[in-house]
Formats: sequence, structure tokens, C-alpha cells
Amino acid sequence: MKRAKIQDIADLLNISRVTVWKVFNNKDGVSEDMKRKVLECAAELNYQPSKLQEVELAIPLKKQTLVSVVVSRPETSAFWVKIIHQLAEEFSNSGIGLMYTYLPAQIPEGYVLPQSLTDGSIQGIIIMNVYDEEMLQLLNGLSIPKVFLDIVTDMSVESLNGDLLLLEGRDSIKEIVTTLIKRGRKHIGFIGDIQYAKTNMERYEGYVSAMYQFGMPIEPNICYTGNMTVKTYVEIIEEFMNNIKQLPDAFVCVNDHAANMLVQYLESHGHQVPGDVAVSGYDDNNEFNYTKNLTTVQVNNSQIGKRLAKQLLYRIDNPEDPFEVTYIRTRVVYRNSTEI
Repeated sequence: MKRAKIQDIADLLNISRVTVWKVFNNKDGVSEDMKRKVLECAAELNYQPSKLQEVELAIPLKKQTLVSVVVSRPETSAFWVKIIHQLAEEFSNSGIGLMYTYLPAQIPEGYVLPQSLTDGSIQGIIIMNVYDEEMLQLLNGLSIPKVFLDIVTDMSVESLNGDLLLLEGRDSIKEIVTTLIKRGRKHIGFIGDIQYAKTNMERYEGYVSAMYQFGMPIEPNICYTGNMTVKTYVEIIEEFMNNIKQLPDAFVCVNDHAANMLVQYLESHGHQVPGDVAVSGYDDNNEFNYTKNLTTVQVNNSQIGKRLAKQLLYRIDNPEDPFEVTYIRTRVVYRNSTEI
């Protein structure tokens, strides 16, 4: 009788040779049902070199670890895409599957989390770009390992049932403001929603710290710290600027988006940047027209993705260890918008 081969099993089950090979070598990527079919088919064909019962008992079928990145308001922004791509690469290198879970930006009445997050099918989650406190609290209540990339300002770190990664912003913004003051810019304003995210508040704290250190007053009429959304940036900045009677020497913005909207407003109203007003941002996001000229704080997206992945893997392996708060260092990049 002709000896059975891997190809014979693949042909009978209408699957690839690779799938059969994975089963006999205990590799991930094959469903439990298919593994069973391959083993049964091999038994019927008297496939050798090993006894199948010994194969099943000696090499237990391993269920692939699956984790998810959880986000709200999916964007085409390269800033977030780069982080997610790095996450996928890191988990792939570790033989771990990555699932993408989209959540609404605001919770509708009667909302419940997707079943995939609650039925035990995933072993950990990374939460990023979620800035609704109610949604964060729902996620925080899940009894699986989790890592947050930033949280809303009003949510306490002590309440988190998981690890927290933050982008350093207090010292980097303080450095920018300090440099502006030393270069003669005395009246400096701030633009950014400080209740939106903990990192936004820390950037504002860096601005305030530098102003106080040099005895400069915080002037409310040139500071906007209220609510801002992606859809309302232009409208809010325009209304805010229209109500300023005398422009300050500089504006420090919470991110590059706000900074670019501000530069567009200033230039459309006949003001020179940085001649009349210096402007800085945060993120070093090259998707905006003025980015190449903008003084900003550079964020290493690949480093963030790699660190998030490693932190989740650590938390999965060490669920009882104390939760951690980790800051990712950033770097100030000076460009023409501040004439420094």
C-alpha cells in the first residue's frame, strides 16, 4: 500500500499543505476544528512517521493568544496609523494575533461593550484615542489585562485597573515657553482643551510653570482652555482670536492641529508668523500644511507602539504586579514659526 503523504491529507480536506504542516508541528493559525479534522484524516490514512495518539497527547494544541487595540473615532491620521502598525508588527513577531475594535466616541443610551471584549476570546487590550470618561470606565471594568495610552483629565490614575502610558509634555512645553521668554517674547498665550486629556493638562501645566518662573502673568484674554473638537477647531479659534484686542507675542498650542489652524487665521488676517506672533505646537504631525515650519514637540510613534505592546505582554504574564505609569520621552524641535 502506498504510504500516505501530507499532500494526500491536504487534497482530501481541500486545504493547503502548509495548514497540514502547521498541525503536525504545533503552529498557530489553524482552528481547533480543522486541527481535529487533519488528525482524524491522517489516522484514517495511517499517516506516519508518528502514532497520532502520541502526537495529540505529547504536543497539546495551543490556542493562539489574541489581543485587541481599542479606539474611538477612527481617523486616517498617520499619527495613529503608525502606532497601530508598530503594534501589529510587535505582536506578530511574538506570534500573537491583533484585533481592531472600534468604539463610538460617545456612548449612546443602552450601550454595551462588544461581545469580543467580554466573552473571554481576547487576552488583553490596548486602549488609545478614547477620550470619553464613561467609555473609559466601562473598559476599565473589564477583568482582562489592559494598557491605556492617555486618559481624560478628570479620571484619576489611582482608579485605573491597568497600566498607563503618557507622552511627556510638561517639561517639553516648559522648555518652549522658557526659550520664547528668553528671546524677548513676554506676552504668551495658550490654546488647547485641557479637560480633553491628561496629557493636554500637563502641557498647560508646563506653560504655567514657565510663566510663573519668570514672573509673567497668565493673561486669561489670550488663553483658550475650553472644549475643542476636531470639527470645531476652526470655528472656535476664529471666534477666540476675533475677541482679542491686542495680539500677544506668542501662542503655545496643545497640538499641531490647533497650531496650524491658528497660523492660517493669523496669515489670512495679515499677521506675520513669527514676525508678529510666534506659534508652537505638539506632535510633529506632518499632515498639516505648516508643519515643516512649525516649532513643535516630536513624538516617536514607533517607540510608542513598541512600548505599548511590551507593556501589555508584561501585564498578561504578570497580572498580580502593581500597575505602572510610564512616560515616553519627547523632543522639542525648533523651526521658523518661533524664530529660534
